[in-house]
Amino acid sequence: MKRSIQKGFTLIELMIVVAIIGILAAVALPAYQDYVKRSRISEGLALASGAKTALAEYVASNNEWPASGSAAGIEDGTAINGNSVNSVTVGTSNGQITIEYASKAGGNNIVIQAATTAGGVTWDCRGGSVEGKYRPSECR
Repeated sequence: MKRSIQKGFTLIELMIVVAIIGILAAVALPAYQDYVKRSRISEGLALASGAKTALAEYVASNNEWPASGSAAGIEDGTAINGNSVNSVTVGTSNGQITIEYASKAGGNNIVIQAATTAGGVTWDCRGGSVEGKYRPSECR
């Protein structure tokens, strides 16, 4: 009598593997979507860094906030934009920068408020309507 050697996997073993892969995908997909949204929010802060520098230089030179972004050499309106950012605008006379996001980044905004100190300018990016879990750590 010949014994045949088992070859391959049984149906139950394959079903267990598929179930494990399904569970891992169900956990990983929401985490990945949050990661993508956080990276899109970070794009706006990177685009605003040029405006922050220009405002800080203007304040250091003139000891006052510029009347507009163009007075500090910053493009106004939607000229500063990106893949997930509709606009980066500078408020008048108060050192405020508003980042408006496109719908793929949630369509919300972050407001960066400047304050002058003895050592220069400090920035607070906790304003706006972007949820805290999507903001970079310095903006929570």
